[in-house]
Amino acid sequence: MSSAVAETFRESRHTPAERAQRTVAVSATADTRLGGVHRVRLNTAYVTSLENAGLVPIVVPPLRSSVAVRAIMEAVDGLLLTGGEDVDPKLYGQSPHEKLGPVNRTRDDTEIALVHAARALRKPILAICRGPQLLNVALGGTLIQDIPACVPDALPHNPEAERGVRTHEVSIEPDSRVANAIGATNVQVNSLHHQSVLEPAAELRVTARAPDGIIEALETRDEDWWVMAVQWHPEEMNDSPEPWDRGLFRAFADQLARG
Repeated sequence: MSSAVAETFRESRHTPAERAQRTVAVSATADTRLGGVHRVRLNTAYVTSLENAGLVPIVVPPLRSSVAVRAIMEAVDGLLLTGGEDVDPKLYGQSPHEKLGPVNRTRDDTEIALVHAARALRKPILAICRGPQLLNVALGGTLIQDIPACVPDALPHNPEAERGVRTHEVSIEPDSRVANAIGATNVQVNSLHHQSVLEPAAELRVTARAPDGIIEALETRDEDWWVMAVQWHPEEMNDSPEPWDRGLFRAFADQLARG
């Protein structure tokens, strides 16, 4: 990182005590993947990243009640959309591709309701991996159902590598929330996804791409609704020597602290 960029990368202006008062609804899945019992699941790395940023995570599983979803968003300060299953293509007007992975429609419906409630209440959102995809669909956009099948010259975005290995570069718009959060416009990221945004929703602007053109970050055009979405997995980089990924959570925490 250059000295000029390092100067722009500032520590949070808000104290841990200020940020610890802020709660975040964290989306989770529920399935039988870990055995015969249907369980709520969430990678602990998300919780660790939020706690490291001074925030209080509240795990939200797939729910059947949109009224309950609205009540949750009214009670918390922000929303974290996490990684997981593919989004049901019926939600964006496509037939399932043969390479489509497992879907969880109850989770999709819950998270779409969370996004709509967050928009109505102007609550900030940080979205990760599946998060940008779900966010885009919730706001009217579409997805690439399988990058290797639909974009033949694409980089390996879902390589057989450890979750904390940086696998490709992203170029970030210098005037974006992501660039301001991490203090850089070109970084290496850990990539773990086979789907991505195809047509961005009208409310969203693309703020980062991989060298092959795949969309890697988006944010809202509306200055009154803070939303930052990244396709990679910053929560897996808590112990990384580079501060980039932790900067995303710090920016989210700072936005919540502003109220």
